[in-house]
Amino acid sequence: MSKVPLPDERILFKGHPAVIGSVTRLLVAIFTLGFAAIWYWLKSINTQYLITSQRIVIEVGIFSKEIETLEIYQIDDIHLEKPLNQRIMGTGNILLVTRDLSAPKVILDRLPIDVRELYEQMRPCIQQARFRYRIRDEENPRELL
Repeated sequence: MSKVPLPDERILFKGHPAVIGSVTRLLVAIFTLGFAAIWYWLKSINTQYLITSQRIVIEVGIFSKEIETLEIYQIDDIHLEKPLNQRIMGTGNILLVTRDLSAPKVILDRLPIDVRELYEQMRPCIQQARFRYRIRDEENPRELL
């Protein structure tokens, strides 16, 4: 994971998904006598999100790492999702529809912060980046396929 942001890059969120993050996961952890909680913890601690004003980096893996970098100007649409079972636990999801052919849909799952605030911080960053790179909606490469 990149330790230092680029010169004009602002970190919006850096961290892991919530270990439990939803009532459903909590119930599964209780009913499995904590074994599921250990699995959830391993998955969470080995997934790291870096969301900045210019890019999103998702690093996943225990022994071998897979790193997905998405430039923020490639985001076509952003959705905020706060299901009831996650709202109770104080988490939420952000779903991204992108122009990146390797990752047309990206889900930032169980974010342990105020996802509405992060969503509102990301929106102007996406618009500014799209303006800077002169991205228009009609240039979507997926429509040409």
